[in-house]
Amino acid sequence: MEARAQQLQIGDQTANLLTYNGQVPGPQIEARPGDTVQIRFTNRLNQPTNLHFHGLHISPDIDNVFRAVPPGERYTYEFQIPANHPAVTAWYHPHYHLDVARQVFGGLAGPLIIRGDLDEIPELQQANESVLMLQDFEPTLQPVEPHALGRKWGREGSLLLANGQRNPAIAMPQNGLLRLRLINASASRIYQLQLRDHPWLLVATDRGAIANPIQLNTLQLSPGERAEMLISGQQQPGDYELTSLPYDRGIGAMVESLGQTVEQMPGVVQPVQTTVATLRYQPSQYAEPLPLPQALIPIERLPAPSRTREFVLNHGIGGGDSGFIINDKSFDMNRVDTRVKLNQVEDWRIVNQASIDHPFHLHTNRFQVIERNGQPEPLLSWQDTVSIKGYESVTIRVRFEDFVGRTVYHCHILDHEDQGMMGIIEIA
Repeated sequence: MEARAQQLQIGDQTANLLTYNGQVPGPQIEARPGDTVQIRFTNRLNQPTNLHFHGLHISPDIDNVFRAVPPGERYTYEFQIPANHPAVTAWYHPHYHLDVARQVFGGLAGPLIIRGDLDEIPELQQANESVLMLQDFEPTLQPVEPHALGRKWGREGSLLLANGQRNPAIAMPQNGLLRLRLINASASRIYQLQLRDHPWLLVATDRGAIANPIQLNTLQLSPGERAEMLISGQQQPGDYELTSLPYDRGIGAMVESLGQTVEQMPGVVQPVQTTVATLRYQPSQYAEPLPLPQALIPIERLPAPSRTREFVLNHGIGGGDSGFIINDKSFDMNRVDTRVKLNQVEDWRIVNQASIDHPFHLHTNRFQVIERNGQPEPLLSWQDTVSIKGYESVTIRVRFEDFVGRTVYHCHILDHEDQGMMGIIEIA
């Protein structure tokens, strides 16, 4: 795999983007539990970079965000997928500190699929499958430096692409099933997705299947989050739009107050409704609708925690606006912020004291969301990223399984991570 700047054609526009193997998104990687993965990585960028395998439960010594691959140099990533790894929709992207937002916003991201238990459910074995990697870019498609407000709030682009295309068509077999894997690979944008005039079912979140399919009206995906939706082709044949609805992540009033000057501010956009893809019915061999699964993969609720911690997300240091902080501290590469023990179960109460959304991501280990604003979370699922609205609090429960070492937790608005909203965790 090679990271390099590349000129690509997007519709009728020429784009200067950052690519893996000359494409956006990067090539899809698939593996199964027990497989060994080897990626011979070459950095052809002008800046250091690395690879983070977002959503894999592997050793932090392998998924090492502190590693730098300098320009022109190579590094071989090699690791084994654990034999008990669940089936997940994951992805890979750079995680070189201070340059993550720019590199991801430039296009560096690719899907990473682990096959397994969910794929073996008979109803899902009959489903067609599509992966949609959602990314946004500047409309000029040039690697421009964002306006100061774009960096402060988290850069967004007004051009929304799915799999590097504007509004691609997804084939939906009449009377068949479609398994749609959705990945938010944007640097800051939170998607509020709706399949217009067509039911769809949630079957999996970040770290694998839920226990039973759940019908949704809208699906919210913050940066880094993934979801798998199952769609039954029982509607009238035709086209059905997958729409990104306007979503205010806490900056809507501020952006609106800027008026037309926003057009001269790279990285700052007004929230608008956009069609990101179109579901298109196709004739099939199915005379009758294929059955939907009634049950998926059972989820065992994690046991009571042995310790509870609190993490407060905020802006500025000492009340200023010089960065983004967790527990009054900006990220320091040489400081361990949280020390935990292997196999220990902990509750982390994450408090957002800021007025804007902060999606919280934990590397290596998965978690269950237990409470939101003191109320029990209705859906039991496995996640590694959870969105927290302004002034909200969320409690997650995590067991630190299998691997020791140092890794990180951070806000997945990547400009916020680059500006300090990240901490180091050591598992011992």
